[in-house]
Amino acid sequence: MAPGHVFWAIFYFACLCSASLANNAKVNFREKEKKILDQILGAGKYDARIRPSGINGTDGPAVVRVNIFVRSISKIDDVTMEYSVQLTFREQWLDERLKFDDIGGRLKYLTLTEANRVWMPDLFFSNEKEGHFHNIIMPNVYIRIFPYGSVLYSIRISLTLACPMNLKLYPLDRQVCSLRMASYGWTTADLVFLWKEGDPVQVVKNLHLPRFTLEKFLTDYCNSKTNTGEYSCLKVDLLFKREFSYYLIQIYIPCCMLVIVSWVSFWLDQGAVPARVSLGVTTLLTMATQTSGINASLPPVSYTKAIDVWTGVCLTFVFGALLEFALVNYASRSADRAADMHRENMKKKRREMEQASLDAASDLLDTDSNATFAMKPLVRHPGDPLALEKLRQCEVHMQAPKRPNCCRSWLSKFPTSPLKKVPCLGRGQCSRSKRIDVISRITFPLVFALFNLVYWSTYLFREEEED
Repeated sequence: MAPGHVFWAIFYFACLCSASLANNAKVNFREKEKKILDQILGAGKYDARIRPSGINGTDGPAVVRVNIFVRSISKIDDVTMEYSVQLTFREQWLDERLKFDDIGGRLKYLTLTEANRVWMPDLFFSNEKEGHFHNIIMPNVYIRIFPYGSVLYSIRISLTLACPMNLKLYPLDRQVCSLRMASYGWTTADLVFLWKEGDPVQVVKNLHLPRFTLEKFLTDYCNSKTNTGEYSCLKVDLLFKREFSYYLIQIYIPCCMLVIVSWVSFWLDQGAVPARVSLGVTTLLTMATQTSGINASLPPVSYTKAIDVWTGVCLTFVFGALLEFALVNYASRSADRAADMHRENMKKKRREMEQASLDAASDLLDTDSNATFAMKPLVRHPGDPLALEKLRQCEVHMQAPKRPNCCRSWLSKFPTSPLKKVPCLGRGQCSRSKRIDVISRITFPLVFALFNLVYWSTYLFREEEED
């Protein structure tokens, strides 16, 4: 072989070896990413002030698809009518100016941490009161740019949002709290927000709220028109059901117990004035304090709530028990005054009879000196007025008995004599005060039971209607 041919064979073999080594060397993808970012975001190549084009490169509005992940709901405040939520917010749109070569599918996406490098939708939360980003340890935000020009923006934020509430059925109510997102400056001719297809809203598993249960959530659109144009808007309605067990233990059962304790006054003796007054005033003040504590945890609304009806009726029952004792005490004192008057009349008549007997005896002693005594006949003549009176009394006692009355027969089983052992005046002033207590023992529990039946049937039925 000629020397020239040997030289060219060696040179060709060296070229093949160098090419094989170059192919086997690892590609530095970080360096590739830097070059690609410099190519698509370099100075004079990309302007973040210009919005992307519409679908298929048309001049239509840019379409931004949104989805959110609810991480936690910390509180729902009835007084300020707001709730706090922490969520991961994501937006995705197509910007054809950001297309790049994926190196045969080995470069899936580019990651940015500076949002001002690319165009961003001007979305804001329209019912937001307060909000902040999370910057521990690094800002919780990223931007991913995919080879075909798609951009994904993700950020973790905490928001305090307004939630107007209707408390007419409180605490048997359900509340709908919304999360509204809208464009601030771009109208629908330039920017449109759409929910991501499939599952636009996700909620963390085992979401725990102290006084509410998240029953369901609904997504919808809420585009708004103003004098500057029409703006795209998205909303999520979160349906919360209030947990009733807390209010049953803290409000309803204690109020029932206070009302029942106020009825103990009906079973105490009428003469135990300090005990009955202390019991009535104590339960009344406790019920008033309970009502004040309930109202302190609620906003001063102009309509009547279900809890207002309950506490108002319970307060009325406790106050009624105190008034009942005042009525019993008044009736008892009236009976005592009547008994005292009757006693005085009897003493006066007795004195008059004794005086008449003495006058008759003195007249007999002053008669004829022979001391002859006039003998009064033992048998009365028919025209004698005293005989007629006795006959009339016998006729009264011999009248036919009236038909028995069930209520009076039942009431007659209870002792109705007054504390002082004085005769009763007919059927009753001395028994009136005791019978008031007896009637109250039955009337108050029956009326309260009827109120409970009406209350629970009414508000539970209205709750089902709202559902």
